[in-house]
Amino acid sequence: MASTTLQLLGLVLAVLGWVCGILVCAAPLWRVSAFVGGELVIAQVMWEGLWMNCLSQTTGQIQCKTYDSTLALPTSTQAARSLIVLSLLLCILALLLGVMGAKCTHCLGDTNQASKARLSRLAGALFIVAGLAFLIPISWTAFAVIRDFYDLNVAAPLKRELGPALYLGWVASVLLLLGGALLHIGSSPKGGGILPIGRWGGGGGYLKR
Repeated sequence: MASTTLQLLGLVLAVLGWVCGILVCAAPLWRVSAFVGGELVIAQVMWEGLWMNCLSQTTGQIQCKTYDSTLALPTSTQAARSLIVLSLLLCILALLLGVMGAKCTHCLGDTNQASKARLSRLAGALFIVAGLAFLIPISWTAFAVIRDFYDLNVAAPLKRELGPALYLGWVASVLLLLGGALLHIGSSPKGGGILPIGRWGGGGGYLKR
Protein backbone atom coordinates (compact mmCIF):
# COMPACT_ATOMS: atom_id res chain seq x y z
CA MET A 1 0.00 0.00 0.00
CA ALA A 2 1.35 3.37 -0.96
CA SER A 3 2.31 5.92 1.67
CA THR A 4 0.15 9.01 1.26
CA THR A 5 2.49 11.18 3.32
CA LEU A 6 5.56 10.37 1.21
CA GLN A 7 3.56 10.86 -1.98
CA LEU A 8 2.33 14.30 -0.94
CA LEU A 9 5.75 15.35 0.34
CA GLY A 10 7.36 14.20 -2.90
CA LEU A 11 4.82 16.09 -5.00
CA VAL A 12 5.23 19.28 -2.95
CA LEU A 13 9.03 19.20 -3.20
CA ALA A 14 8.90 18.44 -6.92
CA VAL A 15 6.46 21.30 -7.57
CA LEU A 16 8.72 23.68 -5.64
CA GLY A 17 11.65 22.49 -7.75
CA TRP A 18 9.62 23.03 -10.91
CA VAL A 19 8.70 26.60 -9.89
CA CYS A 20 12.34 27.36 -9.05
CA GLY A 21 13.32 25.88 -12.41
CA ILE A 22 10.97 28.25 -14.24
CA LEU A 23 12.53 31.22 -12.43
CA VAL A 24 16.03 30.00 -13.29
CA CYS A 25 15.10 29.53 -16.95
CA ALA A 26 13.71 33.06 -17.26
CA ALA A 27 16.23 34.94 -15.10
CA PRO A 28 19.15 36.67 -16.89
CA LEU A 29 21.41 36.02 -13.91
CA TRP A 30 23.43 33.00 -14.97
CA ARG A 31 26.66 34.96 -15.43
CA VAL A 32 27.55 38.26 -13.79
CA SER A 33 30.41 40.65 -14.60
CA ALA A 34 33.56 39.97 -12.59
CA PHE A 35 35.59 42.87 -11.26
CA VAL A 36 39.11 41.44 -11.12
CA GLY A 37 41.20 44.32 -12.34
CA GLY A 38 42.06 47.66 -10.80
CA GLU A 39 41.39 49.34 -14.13
CA LEU A 40 37.72 48.35 -14.07
CA VAL A 41 35.26 50.95 -12.88
CA ILE A 42 32.29 49.51 -11.04
CA ALA A 43 29.71 51.64 -12.79
CA GLN A 44 27.73 48.96 -14.55
CA VAL A 45 27.14 45.24 -14.21
CA MET A 46 26.45 42.84 -17.07
CA TRP A 47 23.99 40.01 -16.50
CA GLU A 48 23.76 37.11 -18.93
CA GLY A 49 21.08 34.42 -19.14
CA LEU A 50 19.71 31.86 -21.55
CA TRP A 51 17.41 34.23 -23.40
CA MET A 52 18.72 37.76 -22.82
CA ASN A 53 21.43 39.90 -21.29
CA CYS A 54 20.94 42.96 -19.10
CA LEU A 55 23.03 45.97 -18.20
CA SER A 56 22.56 47.35 -14.70
CA GLN A 57 23.96 50.79 -13.87
CA THR A 58 24.67 52.40 -10.53
CA THR A 59 21.87 54.88 -11.22
CA GLY A 60 19.38 52.03 -10.91
CA GLN A 61 18.57 51.79 -14.61
CA ILE A 62 18.43 48.31 -16.12
CA GLN A 63 18.41 47.68 -19.85
CA CYS A 64 17.69 44.17 -21.15
CA LYS A 65 17.93 42.83 -24.67
CA THR A 66 17.05 39.40 -26.02
CA TYR A 67 19.59 37.61 -28.17
CA ASP A 68 19.23 38.45 -31.84
CA SER A 69 19.90 34.97 -33.20
CA THR A 70 19.65 31.55 -31.62
CA LEU A 71 22.03 30.00 -34.14
CA ALA A 72 24.67 32.62 -33.35
CA LEU A 73 24.79 31.56 -29.70
CA PRO A 74 27.50 29.18 -28.43
CA THR A 75 26.70 25.50 -28.67
CA SER A 76 26.78 25.18 -24.88
CA THR A 77 24.06 27.82 -24.52
CA GLN A 78 21.89 26.15 -27.13
CA ALA A 79 22.29 22.79 -25.39
CA ALA A 80 21.50 24.37 -22.02
CA ARG A 81 18.32 25.86 -23.46
CA SER A 82 17.21 22.50 -24.82
CA LEU A 83 17.88 20.60 -21.60
CA ILE A 84 16.23 23.22 -19.38
CA VAL A 85 13.08 23.36 -21.52
CA LEU A 86 12.98 19.54 -21.74
CA SER A 87 13.27 19.32 -17.96
CA LEU A 88 10.39 21.75 -17.40
CA LEU A 89 8.17 19.90 -19.88
CA LEU A 90 8.95 16.58 -18.18
CA CYS A 91 7.93 18.17 -14.88
CA ILE A 92 4.51 19.07 -16.30
CA LEU A 93 3.95 15.51 -17.49
CA ALA A 94 5.21 14.07 -14.21
CA LEU A 95 2.96 16.41 -12.22
CA LEU A 96 -0.13 15.31 -14.16
CA LEU A 97 0.72 11.63 -13.66
CA GLY A 98 1.56 12.21 -10.01
CA VAL A 99 -1.76 13.89 -9.27
CA MET A 100 -3.67 11.16 -11.11
CA GLY A 101 -1.79 8.42 -9.30
CA ALA A 102 -1.78 9.92 -5.82
CA LYS A 103 -3.62 7.86 -3.24
CA CYS A 104 -5.50 10.90 -1.92
CA THR A 105 -7.05 11.74 -5.32
CA HIS A 106 -10.00 10.09 -7.05
CA CYS A 107 -9.03 10.60 -10.70
CA LEU A 108 -8.94 6.84 -11.43
CA GLY A 109 -11.34 5.76 -8.69
CA ASP A 110 -10.51 4.13 -5.38
CA THR A 111 -10.64 0.51 -6.54
CA ASN A 112 -7.71 0.63 -8.96
CA GLN A 113 -4.92 1.31 -6.47
CA ALA A 114 -2.34 -0.81 -8.33
CA SER A 115 -2.64 1.29 -11.50
CA LYS A 116 -2.50 4.50 -9.49
CA ALA A 117 0.67 3.32 -7.76
CA ARG A 118 2.29 2.57 -11.12
CA LEU A 119 1.43 6.06 -12.37
CA SER A 120 2.94 7.59 -9.24
CA ARG A 121 6.13 5.57 -9.61
CA LEU A 122 6.38 6.67 -13.24
CA ALA A 123 5.86 10.28 -12.16
CA GLY A 124 8.64 9.93 -9.60
CA ALA A 125 10.99 8.53 -12.23
CA LEU A 126 10.17 11.42 -14.59
CA PHE A 127 10.88 13.96 -11.86
CA ILE A 128 14.26 12.33 -11.28
CA VAL A 129 15.07 12.45 -15.00
CA ALA A 130 13.96 16.09 -15.08
CA GLY A 131 16.20 16.88 -12.12
CA LEU A 132 19.20 15.32 -13.84
CA ALA A 133 18.42 17.13 -17.10
CA PHE A 134 18.27 20.40 -15.14
CA LEU A 135 21.43 19.72 -13.18
CA ILE A 136 23.65 19.10 -16.22
CA PRO A 137 23.48 22.58 -17.84
CA ILE A 138 23.66 24.31 -14.45
CA SER A 139 26.81 22.46 -13.43
CA TRP A 140 28.41 22.76 -16.87
CA THR A 141 27.81 26.52 -16.96
CA ALA A 142 29.31 26.91 -13.49
CA PHE A 143 32.34 24.88 -14.56
CA ALA A 144 32.84 27.03 -17.68
CA VAL A 145 32.54 30.27 -15.67
CA ILE A 146 35.09 29.12 -13.09
CA ARG A 147 37.45 27.83 -15.79
CA ASP A 148 37.39 31.11 -17.70
CA PHE A 149 37.77 33.14 -14.50
CA TYR A 150 41.11 31.52 -13.71
CA ASP A 151 42.26 31.37 -17.34
CA LEU A 152 45.07 33.90 -17.84
CA ASN A 153 44.34 34.03 -21.56
CA VAL A 154 40.86 35.49 -20.98
CA ALA A 155 40.82 39.28 -20.73
CA ALA A 156 39.61 40.74 -17.44
CA PRO A 157 36.55 42.51 -18.93
CA LEU A 158 35.39 39.15 -20.34
CA LYS A 159 35.59 37.25 -17.08
CA ARG A 160 32.34 36.35 -15.37
CA GLU A 161 31.26 35.14 -11.95
CA LEU A 162 28.56 32.68 -10.88
CA GLY A 163 25.17 34.35 -10.97
CA PRO A 164 22.36 33.82 -8.42
CA ALA A 165 20.38 31.80 -10.98
CA LEU A 166 22.98 29.02 -10.88
CA TYR A 167 22.66 28.64 -7.11
CA LEU A 168 18.87 28.59 -7.41
CA GLY A 169 19.29 26.04 -10.21
CA TRP A 170 21.15 23.68 -7.89
CA VAL A 171 18.36 24.06 -5.35
CA ALA A 172 15.76 23.29 -8.03
CA SER A 173 17.68 20.19 -9.13
CA VAL A 174 17.92 18.86 -5.57
CA LEU A 175 14.21 19.47 -4.98
CA LEU A 176 13.28 17.63 -8.20
CA LEU A 177 15.55 14.69 -7.42
CA LEU A 178 14.42 14.44 -3.80
CA GLY A 179 10.76 14.91 -4.65
CA GLY A 180 10.91 12.28 -7.39
CA ALA A 181 12.65 9.81 -5.09
CA LEU A 182 10.11 10.29 -2.29
CA LEU A 183 7.21 9.98 -4.72
CA HIS A 184 8.64 6.76 -6.15
CA ILE A 185 9.35 5.27 -2.72
CA GLY A 186 5.96 6.29 -1.37
CA SER A 187 4.24 4.59 -4.31
CA SER A 188 6.18 1.32 -4.10
CA PRO A 189 4.34 -1.69 -2.60
CA LYS A 190 5.49 -2.71 0.85
CA GLY A 191 7.02 -6.18 1.25
CA GLY A 192 6.31 -8.65 3.94
CA GLY A 193 2.97 -9.89 2.63
CA ILE A 194 1.81 -13.49 3.16
CA LEU A 195 0.72 -15.59 0.23
CA PRO A 196 -1.20 -18.87 0.58
CA ILE A 197 0.38 -21.95 -1.08
CA GLY A 198 -1.40 -24.96 -2.46
CA ARG A 199 -2.33 -27.95 -0.33
CA TRP A 200 -0.88 -31.40 -0.81
CA GLY A 201 -3.04 -34.04 0.76
CA GLY A 202 -4.51 -32.60 3.93
CA GLY A 203 -1.68 -30.14 4.61
CA GLY A 204 -1.45 -26.51 3.80
CA GLY A 205 0.67 -23.53 4.56
CA TYR A 206 1.67 -19.98 3.75
CA LEU A 207 4.60 -18.49 1.96
CA LYS A 208 6.03 -15.20 3.30
CA ARG A 209 7.53 -12.74 0.84
